[in-house]
Amino acid sequence: MGLEYLAATRRPVAGRLAGELGGTIRFLPSMKTTVHEQPSFDFYFGPLDTLVRVEEADEQVVIRATRDTFSEQRKAIFIRELAAEGFIPDRYRWFTAVGDASRLGVRWRVDVSWLNLSPELTAATRRFMLRVLGTATVLWFVLMTTLFLRSAG
Repeated sequence: MGLEYLAATRRPVAGRLAGELGGTIRFLPSMKTTVHEQPSFDFYFGPLDTLVRVEEADEQVVIRATRDTFSEQRKAIFIRELAAEGFIPDRYRWFTAVGDASRLGVRWRVDVSWLNLSPELTAATRRFMLRVLGTATVLWFVLMTTLFLRSAG
């Protein structure tokens, strides 16, 4: 499974995390980012098609995933590696099971409420789709006209 680091976080993940999760690290190109009030780190797991955001606030760690694709063991490994790499406090480095999570202040949530589409991206997608549909319509009319003219003549 590949682990890709989103450039918005500005902190690399060591190869050990990717190795334990069975993948490689791929750095994404720089992108426009927004500043969050609390520190957060975004990760993308390509083969699982899952985005994960790790947030730390008030002695708690909230891990938000877009899909429920992590097993209990994989969650524990991910939390230990986050601590080992300095993304979350060091006390989570010896984290053993997700059942201990509530006691240690880790909450694992599956939701997509933190994902935002930028208006620029939406507008660019809309322009592209209008061009595709317009071109397909013109091509259809040309083909239908050609078909009718050949069948009439």
